[in-house]
Formats: sequence, C-alpha cells, structure tokens
Amino acid sequence: MKIDGVHYRTIWVAADGWSVEVIDQTKLPHVFATLRLRSADDAARAIKDMVVRGAPLIGATAAYGLCLALRDDASDATLHEAYAMLAATRPTAVNLKWALDEMVKAVKPHGHSTRVEAAYAAAAKICDDDVEICRRIGEHGLRIIRGHAETKPGKTINVLTHCNAGWLACVDWGTALAPIYMAHDAGIPVHVWVDETRPRNQGASLTAFELGRHGVPHTIIPDNAGGHLMQHGQVDLCIVGTDRTTATGDVANKIGTYLKALAAYDNDVPFYVALPHTTIDWTLADGVAEIPIEQRSAREVTHMTGRTDAGEIVTVEISAPGSAAANYGFDVTPARLVTGLITERGVGAATREGLLSLYPERRG
Repeated sequence: MKIDGVHYRTIWVAADGWSVEVIDQTKLPHVFATLRLRSADDAARAIKDMVVRGAPLIGATAAYGLCLALRDDASDATLHEAYAMLAATRPTAVNLKWALDEMVKAVKPHGHSTRVEAAYAAAAKICDDDVEICRRIGEHGLRIIRGHAETKPGKTINVLTHCNAGWLACVDWGTALAPIYMAHDAGIPVHVWVDETRPRNQGASLTAFELGRHGVPHTIIPDNAGGHLMQHGQVDLCIVGTDRTTATGDVANKIGTYLKALAAYDNDVPFYVALPHTTIDWTLADGVAEIPIEQRSAREVTHMTGRTDAGEIVTVEISAPGSAAANYGFDVTPARLVTGLITERGVGAATREGLLSLYPERRG
C-alpha cells in the first residue's frame, strides 16, 4: 500500500543490511514516522508498546527480533533466551509463537557461521509469505463483496469493521481490509463504517488513516453505533480480523468484536472474519475458556492522546480521578455468530469441519 504515493511495507531491513525499520503506529494518524530496531530488546519493546501491532505484524517483528539477537550471539543459548523474551510480549496473538517456532526450525540446523544469514532469510520469507497470503484473502473476500453488489446494482456497499485489520496490522494488504481495497480498486462503490475502537482507538487512528490514504470512502463511528446502523439497514456486511482462531471457529479479536457479532446476528447482517492460517490455533477447541486474554494498562482507558486545534500532541485524563479502570484487550466471538472465515484458501464455515475442508492436512 502507499503513503503519499510511496509504497511501504510495515517492516523492512534498513539500508545498513541488518537493522530493521518499522512504521511507528503509536504516532499515527498525526505523524508518519519510522523507528529503527537494533536489538531483540528493541523488537520486544516495539511489540509490547504497540509500536507494531496486529497478529501478522507481531509475528514478523518477533522473527526479525530473533535475527537481531543472533547477530550479537549465534549460540543456542541466545536463541532460546530471545525466543522466551519475545514470546512473552503479547499473550493473545498466536502468530507470535508461530513465527518464533518457524524461525527456530529454520536456524537450528545451521552452525554459528551461517545461522545469522539463515535467520534473515527465514524472516524475509515470513514477511513475503504474509503479503501473498493477505493478497489471496483479499481476492476471496472480494467475491463476497461483489456478490452483495450484484444484489443492489449501482448502490453503495456498506461494510462495518472493528479495530484495524488492514495493511498496518500485517506486512502489506491486510486481512479484513484487503477485500475492501480490492473492491474499491475494481470500481465497486464501497463505504466503510470504522469503529473508533476504544480504548486505543485503532479504528479512528489507523484504519481511518490507511483507508483515507487509499481514497476509500469511510466514516468513523462511536463503538456503540454499530447496532443502530444495522437496525436501520445501513450495514450490508461486517468484516473483522482475528488474533487467534480455535480449531472449532471461535475467534479472538479486539475487545468489542463480540458485541458487533451479536448485533449482526440479531439483524441478519453477515459477519465475516478474515484470517491467515498462521492465526489458527489447532490446539484449542473452546475460545472463551482457553484463549488467553491480554489485560493492558488502566491508563489506556483513563487517558487519551490527541492533537489540539493548535497542532500540539497532548495526553489528557478523561475519567474521574481515582476511579479504577479495567482494560481487557480482546474478547472471543463464538463460532455460532460467524457467517464465514475468509482465508487464503477460500471461505469456509466457522466449524472444525469447515476449517479442515480448507486445511485437510490438519486432519488427524
């Protein structure tokens, strides 16, 4: 995708050939800036502090974090220490562990003299594969949007999304937003209802930013407005992403997704979840009981950062002083509320059999 006409991925190896640059998403939408990672500690902080976020991008950043660790010391001890440190940064997104496991498999057979080169090659492959996977998710999701457009020729297709599952959450293209970009580029009139996504406002700041830069019509709405819009026929379908999906089709996504799925179910609005295979946790069957839910700082709830009319970026307290605040990062939407899972292999039912029909190699 492009920013002011320049193509960017969200993560890349810098010109020096070893350090890693990322888009600093904590500064968006008001400032577009990049940050250079020079160590595994830098990568871990970037993940934990949400300089980078989104399940696929978290995995890619962790992969390069291992590269940076091995560049300092290519020993098995450093490999395992860096793995443990990076794996502990965010508990919900399964892509993190998946990417680290892929890195270990790729570098462990190598001796110290070739291990660093192998690590960078493996991390680059993880990134390139993610781009292709998201492109294919976009193609399969485009068919769904095109199908809706054929039922109401000439009219705008209204899509509601929650949080940010666009290219900023991945390496490029995105998951939930990839079909929207492709529909827009194909000339299908599409409009996106963008949930603000409190408390970190990834919808208002990130989704709106990237949609706007690509020229996709969109409107930011308060998180609680979705049900009202659905009741009044102003939402044709919902598409969201996911940070972890069980083998039975339950999906963990940014807090508030479950409420949107309930409203969609009550109003017969199709509710789709877009995901790469790296987000499926085949070891879990009950998302509500088994998926770990990250709890973040209460300050994210009690304070908000924005830009004043004078152009100054400030953080202000918005809650009653002294009040406690809870900050659950994710919730789980049961499979029964999901119309379909949009993957790089096609669209399947949110069931064990539906997933296995897409990934038959997982049978048994």
